[in-house]
Amino acid sequence: MEDRVRVVIAEDSVLLREGLTRLLTDRGHDVVAGVGDGDALIKTITELDGQGELPDVVVADVRMPPTHTDEGVRAAVQLRKAHPGLGVLVLSQYVEERYATELLAGSSRGVGYLLKDRVAEVREFVDAVVRVAKGGTALDPEVVAQLLGRSRKQDVLAGLTPREREVLGLMAEGRTNSAIARQLVVSDGAVEKHVSNIFLKLGLSPSDGDHRRVLAVLTYLNS
Repeated sequence: MEDRVRVVIAEDSVLLREGLTRLLTDRGHDVVAGVGDGDALIKTITELDGQGELPDVVVADVRMPPTHTDEGVRAAVQLRKAHPGLGVLVLSQYVEERYATELLAGSSRGVGYLLKDRVAEVREFVDAVVRVAKGGTALDPEVVAQLLGRSRKQDVLAGLTPREREVLGLMAEGRTNSAIARQLVVSDGAVEKHVSNIFLKLGLSPSDGDHRRVLAVLTYLNS
C-alpha cells in the first residue's frame, strides 16, 4: 500500500489497544508494538530507533498508569523532542486544553489530538493516523472549537472575518482546501481566496512557502 504506515500504540486498556490494532491492521497498516504506559512507550521507541526501525507514528492515550493523569501526553511531548520526525497522535476522553496546547507548542507537523469517540468513525480515525504519520495535522473539531473560544479574545486574529475564522478553524482540523470547500458548500477558488487573505492578515509572506499553512494554524491555536 502506498499509504501503509508503521504504528506503535500506547493504551492501558487491553481491549481498546487490541481494537485499535485490529482497525489498523485490517486496513493494511503495521502495528509494530503495543504498550500500556508512558515509560514503556519511551523505552519501546528508543529500542526501535536503536534498531533503525523508528515507526511512522505513535498513537497514545493522554492518561495512562500509574497516576492516570498526563503520562501519555508527557511521553508524547518527550518523544517529539527526541524524534522530530515521529508522528504523534494522542487520544483523550474529553478536551484537555492544557495538554493540547502543550503538544502543539512546537511544530504542528506530524501531530494530532482526537477524542476517543472519533475512533468509532473508523475511516476518519485511520485517515487521521496516516495523515499524522506523513507529517500532517489531525485535530478533533471539539479541540479546535475550545481553543478557538480562547483565541477569539486575542487581538492577533481580530482582523479576520467570521468566514476566514471558520476556514482557519477547518484548516486546524487538518482539512485540505477541497475538503473545506465541500464543508462550506463553496468553490475551491473561494476557499483559496480566504486562505490567501488569512496568510496576508497574519503577516505570513510567500517566502514561508508551504509552511504558511502550518504557521497559520499555530498562530490560531497558540494566540
